[in-house]
Amino acid sequence: MHEMMPIFNLLISGEFPSDGLELFYRIISAVLLVAMAISAIVAIVIVLFQPGNSTGIDALGGSSETFFGKNKGRSMESKMKKWTAISLIVLGVLSIVFYILQFPAIWGIAA
Repeated sequence: MHEMMPIFNLLISGEFPSDGLELFYRIISAVLLVAMAISAIVAIVIVLFQPGNSTGIDALGGSSETFFGKNKGRSMESKMKKWTAISLIVLGVLSIVFYILQFPAIWGIAA
């Protein structure tokens, strides 16, 4: 927890070398936070709209040879899974970038 203190110093104390750099930092942080929130909401909504994997009592019969089974790559379900993965990857990358930008050395501040 002690290594997190420079992050809070950046946010609270305003120890930036110049006012322009502080404004740039705050704008970048706000943009990244908004983009992460949008990506998270998109991922949640897409997951909520996806049907479940279990087919209920039909799974006991063992006949999975259907039209949708043959064309699974072109179905809406596969597109939703692809967009879920994309939105979660975007969220992960943005989170890593946001974390890296919190290091004071990047902004020219001695920790």
